[in-house]
Amino acid sequence: MSKTASLAVVILCSAHMSDGQTVREPHNFFKEQVGLSDDQIATIAGGKAIAKVLPSKTPAEVFVFGAVYVNATPEDYVKLAFDMGRLRRSPSYLGVGRFSDPPQLSDLEGFTLEPEDIRSVRSCKPGKCGLQLPAEAMLQLQEGLNWSEPHVTTELNDRVRRMALTVLQRYQRDGNRVLGPYRDLGRPFDVNAQLHSLLGRLEALPVYLPELSRYLLDYPNERPAGVESMFYWEKVDFGLKPTLRLNHAIAYRSAGPKGAAHVVMVKQLYASHYFQLALDLTACVAQSGRPGEKGFYLISLKGSTQAGLTGFMGSLLRKIVVSRTRSAQEKLLINIKSSLEERQ
Repeated sequence: MSKTASLAVVILCSAHMSDGQTVREPHNFFKEQVGLSDDQIATIAGGKAIAKVLPSKTPAEVFVFGAVYVNATPEDYVKLAFDMGRLRRSPSYLGVGRFSDPPQLSDLEGFTLEPEDIRSVRSCKPGKCGLQLPAEAMLQLQEGLNWSEPHVTTELNDRVRRMALTVLQRYQRDGNRVLGPYRDLGRPFDVNAQLHSLLGRLEALPVYLPELSRYLLDYPNERPAGVESMFYWEKVDFGLKPTLRLNHAIAYRSAGPKGAAHVVMVKQLYASHYFQLALDLTACVAQSGRPGEKGFYLISLKGSTQAGLTGFMGSLLRKIVVSRTRSAQEKLLINIKSSLEERQ
């Protein structure tokens, strides 16, 4: 994890440097910190995406670095990151929606369980459930349901949407402490505690972006002036089971003595499968060695803790998950680059 933390340090440091300071960056960063070859660095500079899986502390953790050069402005990227239409056009997305302010139940139209998940709810109990759920949520979804009724699927999906809305409302009011713990496996997973642990290991945040660091840890308090927030849900097919997720997207721009920084972070609030914890960091990094261009390097670090990746069978599954995650990250960066440059 120290390797991953150092990557976050350099990403944020590079994002904050002035043009005069970035003559050797991000080239040195790519080579010395990420371990990319000269050919790979040249590939990125030439406008193609590279993604690399990084070492992790445990088999359950997956970290993927990615980078591509984009001939657009950081402001263009921030706008695209908040564009739900881009996600809807992605073939892996089965549904997506942005929440109103304040969030409404109608915002969750399309937030529905798959037939296999509905069958799982019927037999859910703490320590053994086909969905990631807190124990309290299992009981709330099951209570009083007549499984022989023809409209049981409609009623259950309505309860799932109300549960998701409650999670978001409580998070907006009380912050990270209301997240989890999941009780679908034998060992509970405390989302809040693990999130604080992960953020604590990203040592660059309090050094280079102290306001953003406090906001991530102490949300909804300590909101800095340079922050824009968005809440959205997504139903994504990663190639295994379609997964429902609730996310908090944060765009942050600071302009201080160390230069301007454009950073986008996506913090997962809930996932029905696989992702017990997920945090994505993206920074727009300029390079002064490209005169006459307004472009930037889009550098990303995706970190997650995923269930089912430990043990013998888990190790086999991990190889599949890691390979697909790396490939998906390259495709995503290429898609972002194409979308931004087509608008120029």
